[in-house]
Amino acid sequence: MTREFRLPVRVYIEDTDAQGIVYYVNYLKYMERARSDWLRSYGFASPAFWGEDRIFVVHSLSADYKKPARLDDEIVVTAKGVGHGRAFFTVEQNVLRDDELLCTGQIKVACVNQRTNRPVAMPAELLTQVFGQAN
Repeated sequence: MTREFRLPVRVYIEDTDAQGIVYYVNYLKYMERARSDWLRSYGFASPAFWGEDRIFVVHSLSADYKKPARLDDEIVVTAKGVGHGRAFFTVEQNVLRDDELLCTGQIKVACVNQRTNRPVAMPAELLTQVFGQAN
């Protein structure tokens, strides 16, 4: 497993519904930001694109909403690599307010050819730096 990355986020009015509660899809946006910055923390400047022909796309995800975040909350979104295959990696993510767990997610990210959208091998450099091993 990889190290846990932590991204602080403040909840703004644009993130909430009429009751001041974070709209459910915004948790996924927070997780996307944390995954991108997690990869940046390993030195990958443009984490969605890898060279001219490979891109990363969300293949599948699961989310479990525990408690609501509210307007003006200061939350932390985590990202941690928990596994990989030849053409994908899996990230475990949490959204916390202080030590209180608000939402959990598991996201499978696929590596595909940008032109054909077919799976291709993960970049060896990413696997080495993030997971400590190549294919």
